[in-house]
Amino acid sequence: MSQPIKLVILITTLPGRGREQIAAFERLAPIVRAEPGCLQYDLHQVSGEPDRFVLIERWSSKETLAAHDVAPHMIEADAASPTFRAGPAEVIQLVAEPLA
Repeated sequence: MSQPIKLVILITTLPGRGREQIAAFERLAPIVRAEPGCLQYDLHQVSGEPDRFVLIERWSSKETLAAHDVAPHMIEADAASPTFRAGPAEVIQLVAEPLA
């Protein structure tokens, strides 16, 4: 089994559509958090910017993240997101441990 995976995902919605991102996350989060290997799945709004978000994910391994990526609920969510997102999310994978 591999090391835990930490992701920071930057999301921007179309102007005025941030509430749709929040609603979509509220529906999806309990399902994702129940997935095997999900250690964290939290959406944060950028202060003062109602259409910008940061999603923080932690997974127990690259295998559990890979299974998450192809789960039917994620495929459905990814298909719906272009209706309110300004473009693709930017996914940043962090090294497993902090540097300092």
